Amino acid sequence: MRKNYSWLAIAALFLTLACGTLQAAVKLPALFGDDMVLQRDRAAPVWGWADKGEEITVRIAGQTHSTKAGEDGRWKVALDKLPAGEPLEMSVKTSKGEEIKIKNILVGEVWICSGQSNMEMGVGACDNAKAEIAAADYPNLRLFTVPKNKAAEPVAELKAKWLPCTPKNIGPDNWSSFSAAAYFFGRQLHKELGVPIGLIHTSWGGTPAEFWTSRKTLEAYPALKSLARGESSCLYNGMIAPLIPYGIRGVIWYQGESNIARAYQYRTLFPAMIRNWRTDWGQGDFPFLFVQIAPFRYGKNDPALWAELCEAQAMTLQNTPNTGMAVTVDIGDVKDIHPKNKQEVGRRLALWALAKVYGKEIVHSGPLYRSMSVEGGKIRLRFEHADGGLFSLDGNPLTDFTVAGADQKFVPASAEIDGDTVVVSSPEVAAPVAVRFAWRDDTSPNLVNQEGLPAGPFRTDAWKGLTEEN
Repeated sequence: MRKNYSWLAIAALFLTLACGTLQAAVKLPALFGDDMVLQRDRAAPVWGWADKGEEITVRIAGQTHSTKAGEDGRWKVALDKLPAGEPLEMSVKTSKGEEIKIKNILVGEVWICSGQSNMEMGVGACDNAKAEIAAADYPNLRLFTVPKNKAAEPVAELKAKWLPCTPKNIGPDNWSSFSAAAYFFGRQLHKELGVPIGLIHTSWGGTPAEFWTSRKTLEAYPALKSLARGESSCLYNGMIAPLIPYGIRGVIWYQGESNIARAYQYRTLFPAMIRNWRTDWGQGDFPFLFVQIAPFRYGKNDPALWAELCEAQAMTLQNTPNTGMAVTVDIGDVKDIHPKNKQEVGRRLALWALAKVYGKEIVHSGPLYRSMSVEGGKIRLRFEHADGGLFSLDGNPLTDFTVAGADQKFVPASAEIDGDTVVVSSPEVAAPVAVRFAWRDDTSPNLVNQEGLPAGPFRTDAWKGLTEEN
């Protein structure tokens, strides 16, 4: 028996050594696997790990790229630009003869899809869920879901895989199916562009933006230093860092509900997070498209908190290059923080992408407030994206406008469309100086442009807000 135990010990030792050798072999991140999508027309990075000094050769579509693993075992090459086309195969091989082959690779458009619960919300929880899932058969639309992971420091790897879009892979008829906002966005692009689409979904419900921002970034801004503690940066570390520097076209983002009590701070935080991602990715100011959060009655909170968060998002659109904003005031549900019409959310995000990223000449935004002028006892409002005129969505008089004089007391106002402007007045305010529109979380406005896209909340004043000291 002792001899048997000795042989078992020796066998276990050899097995351990063998496993150690296998672990030291060339390795790729989970992002590089069968059914993946590479970003077209861009020098897409490919990276991984191997023994220190090991020579690595990557081959794809007639290209050959070689490099050596560094002191930490990490290596990286950049592919020559690839066009969209037929499925490809990639070979990653070491000078020792170890090889990884990746099959059924498509080249097309890759988008990161991130945020909190309204991005996480699955196709199975949205309108017409069963029919949408049954119709989700797009083999050239590929899905990659990042597992939830909080990390104190940036991590390099995750466990996930690419899946072709099928009814089975979209997921069950409930919340846990693939992100609805991401899917409907990707589906629209796939249909309009006729190229493969890769969607990398990385979101977590109930999370504030500081969780998705690096500690270094938070510490760099005086207004954000107080956030650089606790769990802040945990999702950047665990769910964004392992994706960098994968080749992407851009990002779609749906978040903000968890920051409404700190909307003034969000004016700095949100643009800082965008700059953080762009800097770390090293792929320039890639498109960053986001959803302006929908109306929802936040309990006993002041109704204007929501409007101030929407304002911070609109200011990000104005002040941060290459961004886009999908307005959702007309498709929300003041009794449900998770409105179910994610089809329209995805479509509106896709409109921004198609117009601003892919050069389509289409109307992609609802009216955005531009300027005002006082005309006697009235105020005239001017808008961007009002070509073709302004309209009432339901044909009734315009709603949700208020006006104030120098006393800063807002009262309900009448509003009339005059071509591509709106004229606002109230008999209670003889000398108006400011207008606010949809400035409460239970709003239901009806101002749209010719394409039926809505105007979002705005104000013409810069008076101190509720969250300015927070």
